[in-house]
Amino acid sequence: MPEPEPRSASASLRHARRRRAERAASRQGGALSRSQLYAAGFTRAEVRANVRARRWQRVGRHVVVVHNGPLAEETVLWAAQLSGGPRARLDGASSLVASGLTGFTVERHRVSVPRGARVFRDEVVDVRQTRRWRDDDLAPGPGPARTRTEVAAVRAALWARSDRQAALLLTMTVQQGVASAELVARALLRVKRDRRLALVTDIVTDLLGGVRSLAELDFARACRDRGLPEPSRQAVRRGPDGRYYLDVLWEEWGVVVEVDGIQHVLADHVVADALRHNDVTLVNLTVLRLPVLGLRVAADEFFAQIERALVDAGWSGLGPAA
Repeated sequence: MPEPEPRSASASLRHARRRRAERAASRQGGALSRSQLYAAGFTRAEVRANVRARRWQRVGRHVVVVHNGPLAEETVLWAAQLSGGPRARLDGASSLVASGLTGFTVERHRVSVPRGARVFRDEVVDVRQTRRWRDDDLAPGPGPARTRTEVAAVRAALWARSDRQAALLLTMTVQQGVASAELVARALLRVKRDRRLALVTDIVTDLLGGVRSLAELDFARACRDRGLPEPSRQAVRRGPDGRYYLDVLWEEWGVVVEVDGIQHVLADHVVADALRHNDVTLVNLTVLRLPVLGLRVAADEFFAQIERALVDAGWSGLGPAA
């Protein structure tokens, strides 16, 4: 019968295993799944002992972080992906954040797995099977496994808590260059049915640059529905730099509405738009700006402002002038 290992030798082996775990975890934001730890030779008792000793900390049900300090965003993203198992991918807004989207906070990370895989939810991760699973949707590059950005953007919009959030996620994705509007549009073609499909299609159309014709038609229809007078559209004015067009004008009441698509918030349009806005204001016109997303998610609030401007300018509120 072999002699028991000396206590000092046993402690040395445990210490060496911890160092190996820390090196492996450094490639995953400091996180390791329990299955990775067990495969590296750790017993369940050792994992519990390191957590109890506060060398490590648990994140969710299936992941351990090999330090006890604050969790960086990268660590939380790795922990969410590892929680779903070997085929799991960050998806939706979580994938966008992992790919570089800033300014959006995910409360519980979404992870997709193929049909038949184990699923669960805890305070960190929401693991769900998806019928839209495709092997070629895996994003290339380093970091936790995640769905390609254009596919993730479409899913993030379809899964959003509200229409406002759906519009925000799509717009931020394109504005920040995480995915182009063209790629998002191609990914959207794969979706055949969803309760939010029509809205998402409209938003992506706007982002592609079809805003001028689409948004102005929607605007005119909304005016008729609300009993507002019929405006002129694409009215021509002259400024110091030549002719320019006003999107919507009520000549009689001196009210202008400029419908802003995605292009109006890009740097090369900001100065020209501001100069035009000031020129129009200087000729005693009231200028209101309407982001095209406002037609999708806040129409009532914007049209209340437009009606107020018309009434303040003398419109009786009784419909179009005779």
